[in-house]
Amino acid sequence: MATAEKTKIEDNVVHLDAAGEAERELTDGFHLVIDALKLNGIETIYGVPGIPITDLGRMAQEEGIRVISFRHEQNAGNAAAIAGFLTKKPGICLTVSAPGFLNGLTALANATTNCFPMILISGSSEREIVDLQQGDYEEMDQLAIAKPLCKAAFRVLHAQDIGIGVARAIRAAVSGRPGGVYLDLPAKLFSQVVDAAEGARSLVKVIDPAPAQIPAPSAVDRAIDLLKGAKKPLIVLGKGAAYAQADEEIRTLVEKSGIPFLPMSMAKGLLPDTHPQSAGAARSTALKDSDVVLLIGARLNWLLSHGKGKTWGEPFSKKFIQVDIEPREMDSNVEIAAPLVGDIGSVVAALNARIDGSWQAPPAEWVESIRSKKDANIAKMAPKLLQNSVPMNFHSALGALKNVVKERPDAILVNEGANTLDLARGIIDMYQPRKRLDVGTWGVMGIGMGFAVGAAVETGKPVLAVEGDSAFGFSGMEVETICRYGLPVTIVIFNNNGIYRGTDTDPTGRDPGTTVFVPGARYDKMMEAFGGVGVNVTSPDELYRAVSAAMDSGKPTLINAVIDPAAGSESGNIGSLNPQSVVKKKK
Repeated sequence: MATAEKTKIEDNVVHLDAAGEAERELTDGFHLVIDALKLNGIETIYGVPGIPITDLGRMAQEEGIRVISFRHEQNAGNAAAIAGFLTKKPGICLTVSAPGFLNGLTALANATTNCFPMILISGSSEREIVDLQQGDYEEMDQLAIAKPLCKAAFRVLHAQDIGIGVARAIRAAVSGRPGGVYLDLPAKLFSQVVDAAEGARSLVKVIDPAPAQIPAPSAVDRAIDLLKGAKKPLIVLGKGAAYAQADEEIRTLVEKSGIPFLPMSMAKGLLPDTHPQSAGAARSTALKDSDVVLLIGARLNWLLSHGKGKTWGEPFSKKFIQVDIEPREMDSNVEIAAPLVGDIGSVVAALNARIDGSWQAPPAEWVESIRSKKDANIAKMAPKLLQNSVPMNFHSALGALKNVVKERPDAILVNEGANTLDLARGIIDMYQPRKRLDVGTWGVMGIGMGFAVGAAVETGKPVLAVEGDSAFGFSGMEVETICRYGLPVTIVIFNNNGIYRGTDTDPTGRDPGTTVFVPGARYDKMMEAFGGVGVNVTSPDELYRAVSAAMDSGKPTLINAVIDPAAGSESGNIGSLNPQSVVKKKK
């Protein structure tokens, strides 16, 4: 730059005034990243500020993007991931380099596993130093680390490539089977200066990022023929069906076909759990006795016992029809007799077109067997839910929350824990789509506060987060974030003094048991420390009144629900996955 030139910053571009020369507008990497995100409809960023992305967050906020700052990157990443699930647009998580990147990486990997569209954007150290391993500040080859754990990973080195880099990340996140994408932005990129007009031309607005994928007519014919020949058909709805937002098409398919349906946990509410065709309360019977199973956005992974074993009755007694946008998902565990490859909305619409006036409803005895088993199970459970015991157990506490949700069907339920999660899945009915958010495919702990913040920000709806005391510990500091932004989040902690139970002991007498927490802890005081409302309750009636008042108020509230320390079973409903020694050591 000539010494006679003067620099000034106006309207987000740099102006250079040179003697005798026309003013030339410039822009830089900071502004191009923000402009690229805004061009593609990104309205919110979740993250933790720090070197080298602190100013990026400040400038994004100035430009009208909502920037939600967390206390830990993993929780910010979880918020971005659930934002992607709720909106079908990639949620954005912004982190610092190295340790911050690694903290966000768990959420990115979880998003990919769950098929949530998310982009983790991380600042990074300079390539020329990292590649020679010369010890730069927070030196790490972040791109290489991210690649195995996400759907795609990109690095941008030149400001004029920011537009195409952001576009590629967005398309990769939402096209086909959605997932997590990593975008690496080295520190030097942000200060690179380019001509403003050239920079504007380099930006890319992604057109049709997730195009419809129409199923082959022959595949639809094959599936319809199987359903027509079924004596005991069943529809299983997975969270992919909820993500698709093909709610009316799915309802039409279920009701026109007359086939009982079983929702996986995050698909609950696509049709109300109280719907007459719901088999949710007769899950074991429906899976074991069915003969043709239509999977819509559900995978035959561990959550469905891999499609085999005693859960599914006699070996080879089932024929599966699977709807998935990913062809490689077919035959992943068992043979898929009728694969339907395409996006869920298009596939279900094609099936509906074939269900006409000549369609035969499932045999009455099959529908009746499901209904009678469901009614019997509901009746058996009812007394447990109505107990007003002190201290509470999981059933009596969840019975109170079941009524709260029934009275507020528009509220969003976030749920994690062991027993807290397992029992809530079956006890709390959902009435609308995408209102139940939980640990999903991996079954990870720690999603609670990130999901709660993301859901509140993206929807503006009241959020009820039902947490085990162990699960809450992974993200509990974000109660400060909830208070700072004044979000309508009510947190209920099922406090039984420990993991699974609060009754274990150290045989040596030296320390607390490995699964035991401080007895009688008052988590509600944490919320009060940050200006929120804290409540301690000991009975189901108190719990119902406290949660109702909190959700009606819209104020950040944490309710410490005292649960019997002896309540709960080892590992919840998946205790079989927790190996235990059968050998006793000789003394």
